[in-house]
Amino acid sequence: MKTFPSNLKIYFDTCCLNRSFNDQTQTWIRQETEAIQILLKSCFTEQWLWITSDVLIFEVNNTPNQIQRDYMKAQLDRADQNVSVGAIENTRGQELEAFGFKWFDALHLACAERSKVDVFLTTDDRLIRRANRIRALLQVRVENPYIWLQEKIRDGRTRND
Repeated sequence: MKTFPSNLKIYFDTCCLNRSFNDQTQTWIRQETEAIQILLKSCFTEQWLWITSDVLIFEVNNTPNQIQRDYMKAQLDRADQNVSVGAIENTRGQELEAFGFKWFDALHLACAERSKVDVFLTTDDRLIRRANRIRALLQVRVENPYIWLQEKIRDGRTRND
């Protein structure tokens, strides 16, 4: 088994935590779910650091489905660091919202930037497309978890082979 670089800081948005509750009969959803599970496991084994935020906690706490909410809360309990939303995050969130991000997505991104994560992972294709359009203005890389994991696997093969 290939090993990944250590000490990467990862931010998963709410879409990622919800992915295992989506229809797994679609191949791409199943691939994303499996990638998220692998990435979380890497965080849980202390290979990588999982960064969360007050925004993520708020969204999880407001998940209507009790089973989903309990599952995600149990996952959040294992995170390494939580970013509080303060004036800096709110101001940056407003800047990002002006670029067309939804308010909660903008706050997620602001928290990820503030904590200097290596990657912000989301399964929200619209958020990824918007982030790619203004990539130069963001201080964080925004990626799909499946695609990003495949990249890390390829990088590991290149370095270790």
